[in-house]
Amino acid sequence: MRKEWKKLAMAAMVLTLGIAALNGCGKNENADASAAVSSEGEAETEEVLQVHAESSSVEAEVIKETAPAMKDVEETVYVTGDTVNLRKDGYASAEVVETVAKGTQLKRIGYSDTWSRVIYKDQILCISTQFVSTTPPETEAPTEAAVQTSDGSSISLNPSWKYADFSKINSGAATLYKSQAADRKGITVCVNAGHGTTGGTKVKTLCHPDGTPKVTSGSTKAGATSAAAVSTGMEFADGTAEAKVTLAMAKTFKDKLLAAGYDVVMIRETDDVQLDNIARTVIANNTADCHIAIHWDSSTNDKGAFYMSVPDIASYKNMEPVKSHWQQHNALGESVIGGLRAAGIKIFSNGAMAMDLTQTSYSTVPSIDIELGDKVSDHSQAMLDKLAAGMVAGVNTYFGK
Repeated sequence: MRKEWKKLAMAAMVLTLGIAALNGCGKNENADASAAVSSEGEAETEEVLQVHAESSSVEAEVIKETAPAMKDVEETVYVTGDTVNLRKDGYASAEVVETVAKGTQLKRIGYSDTWSRVIYKDQILCISTQFVSTTPPETEAPTEAAVQTSDGSSISLNPSWKYADFSKINSGAATLYKSQAADRKGITVCVNAGHGTTGGTKVKTLCHPDGTPKVTSGSTKAGATSAAAVSTGMEFADGTAEAKVTLAMAKTFKDKLLAAGYDVVMIRETDDVQLDNIARTVIANNTADCHIAIHWDSSTNDKGAFYMSVPDIASYKNMEPVKSHWQQHNALGESVIGGLRAAGIKIFSNGAMAMDLTQTSYSTVPSIDIELGDKVSDHSQAMLDKLAAGMVAGVNTYFGK
């Protein structure tokens, strides 16, 4: 009788283990429970395993019905540990998907005493509840060597922002990074990795906010009133997609800007972000002091770098918001080209090509599309580092830093 009672007790322990293991973002008791089983001796462990094998189908049904759910919540929390893991599931051995710094802002959608379910970069992940708080943690003043970044909140398109209602693809979000450099500038640069929006070519948006037609031809011909929400971009001669290279360049540029003391809004940090060109521009308008979109041209003669300047056409220059900001756009472009030239980067012609762009047509902060070469240009990491250094120098010139 005693042996049968022990089998039943051990079977109950196995069920408890199964429930803990399957309850994602719930407390994991595997290690402690396993130790308890081992303490009963090797023979009894074998009995437990036999009971588990005989009743596996029953366990699965019981676990399915009795696994507790997390408490639902919708609130903002902040990471309180210096470096904290975000895991795929809520137990210590689960895969680490991301690592976040102290002060990172997260959206919490569920919690238990031990694990919280949060949204980070459009992913649902788990973080230990002990390392988050609804109150932002106190941070130490940055030292000269502290040039690493701390994540800020994700930035979604606010429908109340001017021109936001012209956007058609806007379910994604940008991310704000704050510099921890000693010489923090108090200036935010929006870095826009060109392309990278799945389905962007199938959706059309107005070229100009007043509905008038384009005045120059580019990827969209002059006279058109609507254009692709986001184009797919070209392929380099080696087969690499432009969107991959613009993303690598944006990340390199971001790191150098942060080290130089600039805060950065990153429009895109993955292969896809669901933000069209208007959404990207409106986010920049409302969160940054300037907007730099990164591209490479579709020509095949290694023409060099240039920026898209504002066309010298009266009807376009008299259209708002171009009328109030075109001189700022061109001044930023000239400064960035100057920085690239000083860094030894090949420059196309005088460094400018007049183009009527959706980005420029909706921008209310200094804004440029910079073309850093073309299909046959070097896009190795060494070259991206050199380009980024030149661009930072140009940003310094524009802001007088």
